[in-house]
Amino acid sequence: MSDYTLGIKELDNAIGGIRKGSNIMLIGPPMSQKEVILKYILYHGTAINDNAIIAVTTREPATDILEWFKENQLVLPLSRIGIIDCITKSVGRDALETENIKFASSPADLTGIGVRISQFLEDFFMNKKIPKIQLHINSLSAILMYSNIQTVFRFMHVFTGRIKAAGALGIFVVDSGMHDDPTIATLKQLFDGVIEIKEENDRNYIRTVGLSSKPTPWLEYEIEAGKLRIIQ
Repeated sequence: MSDYTLGIKELDNAIGGIRKGSNIMLIGPPMSQKEVILKYILYHGTAINDNAIIAVTTREPATDILEWFKENQLVLPLSRIGIIDCITKSVGRDALETENIKFASSPADLTGIGVRISQFLEDFFMNKKIPKIQLHINSLSAILMYSNIQTVFRFMHVFTGRIKAAGALGIFVVDSGMHDDPTIATLKQLFDGVIEIKEENDRNYIRTVGLSSKPTPWLEYEIEAGKLRIIQ
């Protein structure tokens, strides 16, 4: 199958597959566990579908991400995982690069982030010959705390363009409520669709917009032990 999937059966069935070269905004409120959803998509992409994943983390160290998967007994194929850690150096911790982990000095270091994304892309595409690659950035909101929207837009324009050209998949996390409407509108120009998350009455809901002929229904979900379950 040439398309990508999220690993959330109910959404994947409604979408019918995500086209190669798609860029998606994952947007939701701060406490809606959207970071866990992104990890779930990462696990599904690498462990189930043999994709390679490049994950840019601006909120937690790479070692904490890998430890989370171990704690939840989710085995990652590390030969297809590349993490760009923007936290460890910024807080003065030791930063030893490995085959899977590279470092940028901070979420403001867009040049360093871009160079390391390119390094992983070359390794996965050219050296390891992996045909399907995903780029996850968690989060654009953190990057926007250090840079203005014009700078972030230019940075994103380059990499969303590379995603399209390579037939890859990009997923980029944004915190709803943190940015004004013009900022969100500017960012949305870069995306083919949106995964939306909302909270109502202490319940979490997810849907997609723009990835199929019409928005999917809102689906209630819960997350336990790293597993996402849609509540029917």
